[in-house]
Parts: sequence; C-alpha cells; structure tokens
Amino acid sequence: MIGVFDSGHGGLTVLHALTARLPGESFTYFGDHGNAPYGPRPEEEIQALTLAAVERLFAEGCLLVLLACNTASAIALRKLQQDWLPTAAPERRVLGVFVPMVEVLAGVSWRDGTHLPGKVAPDGMVAVFATQRTIHSGAYPFEVGLRAPRMRVVSQACANLVAAIEADEPETELRRLVEGYVAEMLAQTQGRAPDAAVLGCTHYPLVAPLFAAALPPSVLLLDQPSIVADSLADYLTRHDRFACAPEEAGQRRFFTTGDPARVSAFASRFFGAGVRFEKA
Repeated sequence: MIGVFDSGHGGLTVLHALTARLPGESFTYFGDHGNAPYGPRPEEEIQALTLAAVERLFAEGCLLVLLACNTASAIALRKLQQDWLPTAAPERRVLGVFVPMVEVLAGVSWRDGTHLPGKVAPDGMVAVFATQRTIHSGAYPFEVGLRAPRMRVVSQACANLVAAIEADEPETELRRLVEGYVAEMLAQTQGRAPDAAVLGCTHYPLVAPLFAAALPPSVLLLDQPSIVADSLADYLTRHDRFACAPEEAGQRRFFTTGDPARVSAFASRFFGAGVRFEKA
C-alpha cells in the first residue's frame, strides 16, 4: 500500500494521475481537512502536522508515502528525509511532489546529479505559481538553482486562489483571479514571457485551462500530477519492494481528519470520480 498525503482535497488530483498511471498499485489517501489550509500556518506547525500524517499512513501499513502537497513538500520533506526517517523508520520512504518537478525543470536527477531530459533550457526562465507559503519558502528557486544555476525562477504567489476553488466560485471569478496573477508575474519579468510555467499547488490543475488562456501562447504549462505519476512509476521500477503485492492490487482507501460526509461529497471534483472517506 502506497500512502498519499495532502492537507486537503488538492492531492486527489495527484492520486487521480497515480491511479491512471499505476492501476495495479494500491493507495491509501490521508487528507488533513480538519487542519487545512496549511498555508497560513508557521513552518513548525506544518512540519509537525506532516510528520503526524506520515506516521498515521505508516501505521496503516504504507511502506512508501508521497507528500502530494506542495506546501508540505517544500517545508517538511527534506527534514523528514534527513533528520527523522533514518532513525524512526529506515526501511520506509517519504517522497514529495516537489522533487519530480525540480528534476524536470533543471534536467538533473535529485538522487545522483545525473542529467535528465529537461523541459526548459539551462538558461531559460520558468514561472512558479503557488500558495504564499510555498513561495515564501523559496524552495523552488533554491533547489532549481543548485542544479541549473543559470535558470531564472520567477515566483508568483496566488493568494485566495485555493479558497476560491474550494468555495466553487464561478468561472468568471476564477478567471479574474488567474489573469491577475499572470499579470503580476509578467510585471516581474517586464513583459517577457517565461519558457514554462509550473502550477505549484495541487488545487491548480482544476483551473489549468484558465492559466493556459491567460499566459502567452508560447509558454509550456507543466502538468504536475502526470509528472509525479511518471516519477513514481520509475521509482517503483527501481525499488520494487514498495510495489503492491498481486493479491492486494487496486485497493483504494480514503481517510480524513474532517467531516467524512462533507469531504466525500466535495472530493469527486478533484478525483474525477465518487469516493468515500472514513474518519481518521
């Protein structure tokens, strides 16, 4: 069983891509809806909540956990991998949605520094649209800079976009917000279009067409869920002990710290199919 964690609904867009790419694998999804959103919280709280979620998924039998939350990945992943996991659960692994995107941008393996097919020229420019907390962490420019020092990363916080998506605001309002964020990003670049754009929040795939329409036509819009799914498939090929046993193939479980009925009713917008959450 592979664990997938997010602070709320957004990680279901990643889970949808995972189940399409890896239909034979079994997944347990944990949504910390009772403590969402994570964005306004201090880093110490985000780290503590993420750790608690990983421990819960380990207790459910998951040997591998994917942080399907950009905020948790940017704030807590490195600390979990380096400081906690080696002594607490050395036989298990924690991955994040953040790493595959950095690899695709920089064209360099996070694992060993070998060159990979990149999506952006080494001296190109990429725009990252994300929550205020993810942008404030500086994780994208820092990690991309380590691997592709000539690449320019333009960071654009999208305040209120997650709330508007979860509130099911009309498309006209969502379009107004997205166009405003794109305009702010282009103001940073003095009107120069980036080579690529990253939607660095797992909620944003629901409004990807609005970003595509607002950005200049030349901009490559990178699809984080599919990139993460391809990366996990590659990881399982190299580490098959984390792959699902044949007799357990295709199982799906959903847990939430929030109200299971309310969460289940809303989740289909993100997962693309009806799901039933249980109380964590």
